[in-house]
Formats: sequence, structure tokens, C-alpha cells
Amino acid sequence: MKVHILDDWFNTLRGLPCFDLLAGHDVTVWTDHQPDEAILADRLQDADCVVLFRERTKVTRGLLERLPNLRLISQRGAYPHVDVAACTDQGVLLCSNKGADGANHAAAELTFALILAAMRQLPQQMASVKAGNWQMGVGRSLRGRRLGLYGYGRIGRVVADYARAFGMEVVWWSSEAGRARAEADGETVAESRAAFFGSCDVVSLHLRLTSETRGSVTADDLGAMPPRSVLVNTSRAGLIAEGALLHALDAGDLGAAAVDVFDTEPLTDPNDPLLSHPKLIATPHIGFVTEDEFDKQFADIFEQVNAYAAGDPNHMINPSVYAP
Repeated sequence: MKVHILDDWFNTLRGLPCFDLLAGHDVTVWTDHQPDEAILADRLQDADCVVLFRERTKVTRGLLERLPNLRLISQRGAYPHVDVAACTDQGVLLCSNKGADGANHAAAELTFALILAAMRQLPQQMASVKAGNWQMGVGRSLRGRRLGLYGYGRIGRVVADYARAFGMEVVWWSSEAGRARAEADGETVAESRAAFFGSCDVVSLHLRLTSETRGSVTADDLGAMPPRSVLVNTSRAGLIAEGALLHALDAGDLGAAAVDVFDTEPLTDPNDPLLSHPKLIATPHIGFVTEDEFDKQFADIFEQVNAYAAGDPNHMINPSVYAP
């Protein structure tokens, strides 16, 4: 099969063990991001299969209509960036292992790194010492403070383990079903949503972005947080109501925010009001960006390609289009 891989910005995949799974296929790796749909369609004209690098490229109806040879899209996880109905209309099979086993430890590690960075003012202290000014302020310890985790899932539970190792108290909020699972597991669930946001020194978001969870965290939620509290988001920017985080930082509702995700990505404008805010610590969506995590994820993706090529596709999202 002619397999095209999109958005491998640092040409990492060719050097990982998982890449051997594509031996025998005609593979093209694109190492830049191409937002222009016409140019992207021209690149992919001969593709039988397109491999997506998480949500870096949107697959729209317009793009699919320009790709008459495309038969398979292979990726991993949720797919809010893919027009599934258009895939079905165009006869393109989408395969995605949504229920992949195990937590994303890379994302959990980055989450806790951002918590430490915000509470100990690490970016500001580093900038100060490199500028010859020595210390710039006094940070706060984690031991004895309360971490609120919004979303009772695998990543959040790993972050909770890290927090307890640092002596933090952990409290949860989630959907009704999530809160029930947490309580059944012996975890501490806040008495109410207001109590959750109003009592935590740090709140970290760990929800999937769906139509139901979009905008889940409101301006009122952020306004209820203690004035020196920290909001951490390594999940998806869309979980926070549009404009609410910037408003909270401007209004002094939060002491700081530490985020790995933005409404527009890649975000490369240094003058963007949120990105340039002095109370914001930012990383460029690197929660899942480690060699170890890539190898794990793309092994699943490439195995989906091979399963399709062998006439036995798996993890089919729109199986009605597949005719062996």
C-alpha cells in the first residue's frame, strides 16, 4: 500500500522500532504541517492510506473529496478532527484504537512537571538567574496542599499517585458516573462542583474533549477558585469555555495557569493575549511527545494498516464502508 504519514515534525518515526511494521509498504513521511487543503490534497493524490499524527491535521469533507484513491485512515484515540460521515460517504475506512490499554504516562509526567513549574515559579526563576538577577520571588511547596483532578480516568489516576508521593491531598470531580467510580474505588470526591473549584490549590483537567465536555469549565468555575490557585490543562483547550481562562488571569481569579494545549495549534504568535500573559506557563502540546509514547501509539496505528492490508481490518469506526 502507498502509506502517507502526516505531521511527523521532527522525522522521529523512522528511527523507532515500530516503523519496521511498515516494511513492504511504500511509505512517505511528511515532516511539516500543511494547512492549505489544496496543497495537502495534491501531496496525497496517490495515497491508499493516510496515517494521522494525533489531531495535527483536520480531515474534512473537502479534503476527502479531493482524494479518490484513499481507502484507509489509520490513527489512535478519539477523532474529533475527522469528518466520519464524509469518510463513510467517500468509502474511506477510519480505524482508530480508542480503547488502547494503559495510561499515557508521558502526559501524566508533563502534567506534574507543570504543577511543579507553576508552584515553584520555575520558568521565572530560570529566566531571572540567566539574566544575572538571582532569585525573583518565593514559591510554594506541594506537601499539604490540595490537588483537584477533574475527570476520573487513567491519566488522572497516575497524576494522583504522583501527587500523593509529594504529600498532596487529592480530591476529584467528574461526571456523575465518574464520581461514582471514584467513590467505589475509595477516592475522595468533592461535595459539590463549587466546593471542588473553591477549595483546591491546584486544579488539573483530565477529560476527553467531546460535544458534551466542550466548555465544561466555565468563567464562574475559574472565578470560584482561590486567588493564588493554579489551573493546569494538558488535555484539550476546548474543555474551557472560550475566553474564560484569559479573563480569569486578567481578573486575578487565578495565581497562574499552566497549559499544554491551545484553541489554535500550532500557536506561533508571540503576541497572542493568552500565550504572552505573564501568569501563563506554556508548553507546545508535548504531553504525548516522547519517543517511548510515539513507539507505543504508532505500533497500534501501523498494525491497523497491516490488518487492513491483510484483509482483516480492526478498530473500525465506520465498518459499513469495508467490503473485503
